[in-house]
Amino acid sequence: MRSAAARPGPVHVVARRAPRARAAATLVTLTLAGLVLLALSVGAAVTLGPAEVSLVNVRDVILNHVAGTQIPVRASEDAIVWEERLPRALVAAACGAGLGLCGTIMQSLLRNPLADPYVLGVSSGASTGAVVVGVLGLGGASLGLSGGAFLGALLAFGLVLALARMAGGGHDRVVLAGVASTQLFSAVTSLIIFAFADSDGTRGIMFWLLGSLEGVRWADVALCTAVVLAGALACLRWAHVLDAFAFGDEVAASLGLSVRRVRLSLLLLTALIAATLVSVAGAIGFVGLVLPHAARLLVGSRHGLLVPTTVVLGAIFMVWVDAGSRVAFAPTPLPVGVGTALVGVPVFIVLLARRRRVQ
Repeated sequence: MRSAAARPGPVHVVARRAPRARAAATLVTLTLAGLVLLALSVGAAVTLGPAEVSLVNVRDVILNHVAGTQIPVRASEDAIVWEERLPRALVAAACGAGLGLCGTIMQSLLRNPLADPYVLGVSSGASTGAVVVGVLGLGGASLGLSGGAFLGALLAFGLVLALARMAGGGHDRVVLAGVASTQLFSAVTSLIIFAFADSDGTRGIMFWLLGSLEGVRWADVALCTAVVLAGALACLRWAHVLDAFAFGDEVAASLGLSVRRVRLSLLLLTALIAATLVSVAGAIGFVGLVLPHAARLLVGSRHGLLVPTTVVLGAIFMVWVDAGSRVAFAPTPLPVGVGTALVGVPVFIVLLARRRRVQ
């Protein structure tokens, strides 16, 4: 029978609970601060453009539509804010958050700091699906460009899993299979455009393939936001699982996890998020690669903090890149995928140099 002295007393219980309480408080503080900064970024981004709109008018338009107020606002400003810029900024935020989340998951599961959603071939598969619909017209009436991109992305992911299984499985095989799938679908996309597209169609498709938020609507906002929120909540719940995978399959297995099944489930979640976002916004690179590294510099590698930090940073990053892409080359906007590459490459070089100095 254990003696009273051997039992953990109240002081010991409080000592064990204190780190958890501090971690929870840090998570809440960082999340709230990030959401406030994101809201301010969206509001500021909506004011930018050829037709200037004040932040006060942006607030009034939102209150009129959301809260049912009757604040006088010009019809032109209402249309610019509510129908064009605000949905675009929110889709940009969802894309940045979702792609950053996908990069975080993949870098943990594959233990590869250079992994991002496009390692799975999702982007190239979505591009092929969109080209098949847009150029060849297969299923165009029922699918649309976004539907074709979504199916193409899922097809590419299925091919990656099949190739990895044929090669014997393992996270390194998934990476190699993703590279092969990316090259295959990129070649098919180029072949279809070269052989069947006219000049006007080629220009429109190439613009979309470079990443475009032109013409997004509130339905796109709802879809992208719902998918990203669901993925973020799932990753927060599985944060300890991602922590274990970051240290290797043996550590994950020691926790009683079915390594293969859990990895497949998380990779499928990544593919679904990325496929949804690519089907709406086209191919946007470097977000999933750079943002997880930036978040690790701020909060470390524990996924309980890393996941929400990456999500918020990715959202803010994409809102400002999209705003800059709209304004810098107005009235013709720069494809947002080009903007993320122009910003992401120098940032990634800085992060690599800083990481080398730390090591």
